[in-house]
Amino acid sequence: MEISFSAGDPLAETSDATIVPVAQGDGEAVLTGAAAVADAALDGELARLARDARFVGAAGVTMVVPTLGRLEPRRLVLTGTGPVAALAPQAVRTAWGAGAIAARDAGASSIVAAIPAAEGPLDLAPALAAAAEGVGLALYRFDKYLSEKPAKTVATVRFLGTRMEPETGAGTVARGAAIAAAVALARDLVNEPASVLTPESMADRAREVATASGLTVEVLGPTELEALGAGAITAVGRGSVHEPRLIRLRYRPSDASADPSRETENAATVRVVGLVGKCITFDTGGYSIKTGDGMVEMKGDMAGGAAVLGAMSALRALACPVAVDATICAAENMISGAAFRPGDVLTAMNGVTIEILSTDAEGRLVLADGLVDAARHGATELIDLATLTGAAVVALGEGTTALFASDEALAGNLERAAAAAGERFWRMPLTQELNEKIKGDVADVKNSGGRGGGAITAALFIGEFVEGKPWIHLDIAGSAMTDSDGPYTPKGATGVMVRSLVKYLEEAGA
Repeated sequence: MEISFSAGDPLAETSDATIVPVAQGDGEAVLTGAAAVADAALDGELARLARDARFVGAAGVTMVVPTLGRLEPRRLVLTGTGPVAALAPQAVRTAWGAGAIAARDAGASSIVAAIPAAEGPLDLAPALAAAAEGVGLALYRFDKYLSEKPAKTVATVRFLGTRMEPETGAGTVARGAAIAAAVALARDLVNEPASVLTPESMADRAREVATASGLTVEVLGPTELEALGAGAITAVGRGSVHEPRLIRLRYRPSDASADPSRETENAATVRVVGLVGKCITFDTGGYSIKTGDGMVEMKGDMAGGAAVLGAMSALRALACPVAVDATICAAENMISGAAFRPGDVLTAMNGVTIEILSTDAEGRLVLADGLVDAARHGATELIDLATLTGAAVVALGEGTTALFASDEALAGNLERAAAAAGERFWRMPLTQELNEKIKGDVADVKNSGGRGGGAITAALFIGEFVEGKPWIHLDIAGSAMTDSDGPYTPKGATGVMVRSLVKYLEEAGA
């Protein structure tokens, strides 16, 4: 699907459907801009139809109206923006995403979209980018394995307006489309069957992304990991025929990208954000085996690694101003004669010994080695992402990411980025008194602190491996998948955290 921008009147362009924003008034829709022009061309029929259908312009609610040849578009898709004058990015994503779905479901292959009616040029650029992002996110499908592909598909979406120069508009729309493409990559990876997406194939995908996105990549297999003393990730992957991989990706902005290995004289002061993603390509629970129902969605236990790779794929296109190192910890937690067991003692890359109480608490083990590796390779701050605990889902429900942080400034910056990206967080405490629950009996630490405060004790465990760096832990167990369609998130993988990470990294250079 192609998403583009042109200067022009959206109502003067031929299309299968044209998306027109409509604000919510006091009990009825407020037709302004393109909607008002269309209503006049239809002799007031648009307003009458909206009243009859009780369409009031509520956020994310749409109404499709055939124009019967009286306008260039075959159909108008009225999309509600809610009771707002200057549109916030989240309202725009919702409105234009819902409008795109309505247009597609009405049979449109070519869509024209009016640009948001923001207050001025400074408000228009982020609103237009959010609209393009919402369209791209909403029209995503994972139909790779369907024998019969959906008949209704969209080939082109063209944003039209007269309030932005063509070059600026094209760049702004391209920016939103690039973010949507990064989310689509993460969704694709999570939606893939575990028989297809193994640790080895995840490494192959990372190589492809690195080539396409101007990144450097290095993949460590079992031999290299053992030489580094990475006893946690190697133990988790030992039970599978698909051996573990630790994937390193590096992005450097501007002229530094010409020689990514170049060290500057003041290297100690250079800011490098380290992203670390849990990538368990399938999780049986190991010998602490899950129930059958508990395994159904475990192909998605690699959503943290998918989000990291998705975010990295967009940095060059968005000219991200800060250096970023990514570490993806890929393993498959299976059962065999070689698999690790409850009662085993592992030694992580930093020499910390770990007593295994549950082989189903494996995500924190691969992150342990990944975080140490990222810190030792120059990251000055760390953000890890993981579908880590059912306890986070119990505490916060579905759709909310649990955020733990050792640094207030980092936490505040990421929370602001998430709010702008439209992703929901809740700050959780790192309750130090609960450290006693993970204190080991026969090793330094144990990998489970029991059910009470399970998300907190998991975060405290991970904190043992950050090498003193400022650190954020994101538990996405409740937000990585959804079982229902939203305005711009179809059922299945959400690609959560890609947009928040990109926003955080874009603003990190400010």
